[in-house]
Amino acid sequence: MRFDSLDEWLTWQEQLNPAEIELGLERVRLVLQRLNLEAPDFTVITIAGTNGKGSSAAMLQSIYSTAGYRVGAYTSPHLQRYNERITLNGVEADDALLCDAFEQIERARCAESGEVPLTYFEFGTLAAIVIFQQAEVDIAVLEVGLGGRLDAVNVLEPDVALVTMVDIDHQSWLGNDRETIAREKAGIYRANTPAICAEPAPARSLVAHAAEIGADYYGLNEQFSYGLNGAAGEGRWHWRSLSQRYNQSYEQLPPLGLHGAFQLQNAAGVLMAVTLLQSRFAVEEGELITGLKQAQLAGRLQRVVIEEGCANVECLLDVAHNPSGAKVLREALATRPCDGETHAVVAMLADKEIGAVVEMMLPVVDHWYVAGLGSILSSRGAAAAVVASSLPKATPALSFADVGAATAAALQKSVAGDRLVIFGSFCTVAEAKSFFEDVGCCEAN
Repeated sequence: MRFDSLDEWLTWQEQLNPAEIELGLERVRLVLQRLNLEAPDFTVITIAGTNGKGSSAAMLQSIYSTAGYRVGAYTSPHLQRYNERITLNGVEADDALLCDAFEQIERARCAESGEVPLTYFEFGTLAAIVIFQQAEVDIAVLEVGLGGRLDAVNVLEPDVALVTMVDIDHQSWLGNDRETIAREKAGIYRANTPAICAEPAPARSLVAHAAEIGADYYGLNEQFSYGLNGAAGEGRWHWRSLSQRYNQSYEQLPPLGLHGAFQLQNAAGVLMAVTLLQSRFAVEEGELITGLKQAQLAGRLQRVVIEEGCANVECLLDVAHNPSGAKVLREALATRPCDGETHAVVAMLADKEIGAVVEMMLPVVDHWYVAGLGSILSSRGAAAAVVASSLPKATPALSFADVGAATAAALQKSVAGDRLVIFGSFCTVAEAKSFFEDVGCCEAN
């Protein structure tokens, strides 16, 4: 074996190809052919979208696991451990499994017919496919890393393709307007294959592409719908198929395990996927309900229980890092106000729309604690001063070198009834989680 530890493998992969992102399917397809895995023995659900991919993947894995199927899920990025990216029925792949998969990929990559350069993400995508094939999963849920059309995940033919929602993000790679970005994400759709869009007002380019290639298109409020039953605070809701081909409805669904009203839209797309696959993978209504209730995902309105000191301060972690993500976070906070004031710790990557994200959150934040990113990605992080400069001049704000210091200060200034929200990137949440682990807090969703 080239390396004995997962850390060695990952460090080497980062150095092998300095390009963090290199879109295109040729390299991955060639290595997949050498591994004889172009057509693996499992059903594939591919998920693309600006936000909501991870939540949708978590719900799908939870539903099918509850129903007794063997389910693999591949998501990115991870928060604290690389192992989080590849799970089998919710259990992270261990180091040995990952190292073995990387060794198989490396042998195929360096075959006599010529060496194939791979990126860090491409290694991970191939490892997920190798591990899922070895584990004989029934279903693989694959989250697109960036875009869709040219993302490594798109090398496999999906049995169902789901686009959650589309907004402006990653403009340097995907385009500067929603229509262009949507067309890239619609690249996961295939002819004569179920293509779902869980957005009530989808981009025209996405719908047009689905029609152009002859995809079997299912759109929210066209072929399926959802809605609340009674008062919003009760949390019960319904889902209905509007397609003549699928006579399915769920009239009394309980609150989701994942928090936030916006998760109902994600769940609606998930239920359409489950309905489309029902003839192959039957799921009873009770199993579906249990799966939705048990689905968990770190960093999405994740609550941290503080056992000492600020025990009466609610603390939430959220990876919101673009305007649409900030909008749903703001709405979630506005619909469940706290008794006191809201303190916010924010740290972001430099290539994000910092001003737009901060502006979106201004109405629901009373005190700001702006931080730099002290993690391995600090070279990509925006300096605290840059983030602070996006705040209005009269806004109460303090600046800190890292998320941990900002969080400690926010907790110190909080009193009973206050709320602390930590957001801005996956790195921000990862550093906050490390801080809370160090001080002995208990996490809960």
